[in-house]
Amino acid sequence: MPNKKIFILLPDGVGLRNFAFSKFYQLGIDEDFAITYWNATPFDLKDLGFEEIKIQNSASHPFTELYKNARKHIELSKSVARNKDTVYDSYRFPFAYDGIKKALKSAFTQFLIITHSTERGLSHIREQIKNKERKTLYYRQSLKTLQKEQPALVFCTNQRPMTAIAPVLAAQDLGIPTATFIFSWDNIPKATMVVETDYYFVWSDYMKQELLSYYPYINQDQIFITGTPQFESHFDSSQLRSRVAFFEQNKLDLDKKYICYSGDDVTTSPNDPKYLEDVAIAIRKLNKRGHLLGIVFRRCPVDFSNRFDKVLDDYQDVITAVAPLWEKVGTEWNTILPTQADADLQINTIAHTEMVINLGSSMVFDYVAHDKSCAFINYDVASKNLKNWSVKKIYDYVHFRSMPNKTAVLWINNPESIAGIIESAVVGDRPFIKSAQQWFELINEHPPAEASRRIWTSIKKIIS
Repeated sequence: MPNKKIFILLPDGVGLRNFAFSKFYQLGIDEDFAITYWNATPFDLKDLGFEEIKIQNSASHPFTELYKNARKHIELSKSVARNKDTVYDSYRFPFAYDGIKKALKSAFTQFLIITHSTERGLSHIREQIKNKERKTLYYRQSLKTLQKEQPALVFCTNQRPMTAIAPVLAAQDLGIPTATFIFSWDNIPKATMVVETDYYFVWSDYMKQELLSYYPYINQDQIFITGTPQFESHFDSSQLRSRVAFFEQNKLDLDKKYICYSGDDVTTSPNDPKYLEDVAIAIRKLNKRGHLLGIVFRRCPVDFSNRFDKVLDDYQDVITAVAPLWEKVGTEWNTILPTQADADLQINTIAHTEMVINLGSSMVFDYVAHDKSCAFINYDVASKNLKNWSVKKIYDYVHFRSMPNKTAVLWINNPESIAGIIESAVVGDRPFIKSAQQWFELINEHPPAEASRRIWTSIKKIIS
């Protein structure tokens, strides 16, 4: 009987939504796979009825982070040279010098960058990462787990975390096939690749071509185009609540239509409270003209700041906050974990609002899955503390260049235009939905509801 035991490696919490809170697990069970979550998160998957093995010690080698950061800078420099485009410099994190320890780390990383800027040097950096990780207790424990369990495949849910390197290496050293899922639509140009696996699962042919371009050591036959499970739930009507139930639960007015303002984190959109206020002012204007409208404010799940408090207090007549149901188990952004309850909440928020407004979010695809429109904030606000920040920087990122044409979203170029844009999206004929759908089809393999099934089909090919 063939070995159908699959290890789903969760190096951090961001893979929970795609691979635990979706139909992915049940589809695998239906295909007679024996699924074990190799779980480095604090989330207890046994509560969901899943088989799991907890990773108790996921400490990387102290030098791995330095080599990883050097690798990122070298890859970004190569992208600048190859594409003659300085946008890649905006993906760099600044070096820290506050304190001796940080200064020494920064100095060593910069030394690595200067001395390893060639292809041969980059290859040496990649090998050093592997060599360092093979010296860790984490790697040795991963070997023991794999020798005992003997899975047919280790499937990593995210290509970015350092905590994925040791278990992937252990599997490869034992001859067990490995694969990783490229987590987000913007990840590849940012040089976020940390793990190197035997196979790569991507959202689309567009992402496949990106992977081949940025990582020439990857071959075509190593890549599977599957789509992402994160959009599947929009096509599952069983998760939808009635409008009445959703409105009652979230204290919304049944006589009103609502738009969603989807917040960003403070780094991406430091002026988000002002943008929310501008939208609230526009809604008040529309209501004076006879509309009955309100705003559902869904903050970024990893933003626990109080920066929106004043706006929410001043505009209680038009804004209702519907907070994401994530669990905070640590101080870092990747220790704030999604939940099944929040997955359901997001689906119903989209289903029962008319459109979404935000600054450059992938929510455009969530809303077009419901044939609804997205408006992107596209203007700056005066701020003494943010002289170097601009929306132009956000929309210059490489992943936005995939937009087939500029009509895929509505562009809010100034506060005065907000009311008219909302009005056209809520009561107009919405011709821009077609362009947004074309963008969605380019970014994510269609039909989007079949992503998990395509992933299992690809896994079946690998292990056979």
